[in-house]
Amino acid sequence: MTAANSIAPDPSAEPAGRSLLVVNAGSSTIKLRLLAADGTLADSWDALPATLPDVDVVAHRVVHGGRRFSKATVIDDAVLAELRELTPLAPIHQPKSLAAYEKVHAALPDATHVACFDTAFHTTIPDAAATYALPREWNERYGLRRYGFHGLSHAWVARRTAELVPGARRVVSCHLGAGASLCAILDGVSVDTTMGFTPLEGLVMATRSGDVDPGLVGWLDEREDDVADALDHRSGLLGLTGTADMREVVERGDDAARLGFAVYIHRLRKQIAGMAAALGGIDACAFTGGVGEHSAPVRADAVASLAFLGLAVDRAANADAEPDADISAPDAPSRTLVVAAREDLEMARQVSELLG
Repeated sequence: MTAANSIAPDPSAEPAGRSLLVVNAGSSTIKLRLLAADGTLADSWDALPATLPDVDVVAHRVVHGGRRFSKATVIDDAVLAELRELTPLAPIHQPKSLAAYEKVHAALPDATHVACFDTAFHTTIPDAAATYALPREWNERYGLRRYGFHGLSHAWVARRTAELVPGARRVVSCHLGAGASLCAILDGVSVDTTMGFTPLEGLVMATRSGDVDPGLVGWLDEREDDVADALDHRSGLLGLTGTADMREVVERGDDAARLGFAVYIHRLRKQIAGMAAALGGIDACAFTGGVGEHSAPVRADAVASLAFLGLAVDRAANADAEPDADISAPDAPSRTLVVAAREDLEMARQVSELLG
């Protein structure tokens, strides 16, 4: 990543007010997208460039908004301080989002900077799904709840699936990347998700464990150092196989890789079925994110045991799929989709709603 003091507005870029710069700092990547006024992609970078386009508005993906932020918000000093306080709830993502904000803000101090939150889409989750069965006073004192994450991605999948499969009311969105989560979407609204108070809960991920027995964590705390760090940074596929890259896991085929893949798929199948249960059935299952879009073996094996939900994939269509695509078997009652992750377009929509 380029140092902050080397970033400056590019005077040759499109005039201010005609485009939107979207900054998406993920757990392992940073992507910048310059969207023209009509929403088309004008330019893009997969690293922070030495110069930035001179725009009026910058949208920043921020992973955790806590209870305070349920929609896109203009960033000022007070908002920034609150976002920093939420760092312990997303220790991998929040610092990277805020570091990217500080670098871009230093280069574009006169622009309006807007935070778009991954947690916001899940504020509609009902209490039965959001509440932990912990002492009530703890929940109230500390604001404990299942916040959910990847909301920008899931929100885009909800909109895109409605276009690809008109009439699909019950959608399971599968965001599979370095981080991974599922979302149960009913009529475009999130009603359940697999991540919780932090992004650690739920599926097996690249370096995160996903669900672990709390009793096991307490037991390990008495015997190992830095258990919390290990659950976030040294577990998941990396812990099981020695690599966090799903492509390497699929290609290697040794015992550790086979077991790691099997554990990943087992958890994924089980929780897709759980999301379908929260919806009372499923009309469409959409795969997105780096793994979801590009790993045909993951999609095929995840759906293989879900025929009872009406899901089945066409082998050839799945192998050759380029998003956005319908990879369903011709006679499958429910549709299986591959959808390109476009958090940038979802963020642009939220900025438009906020600023007009």
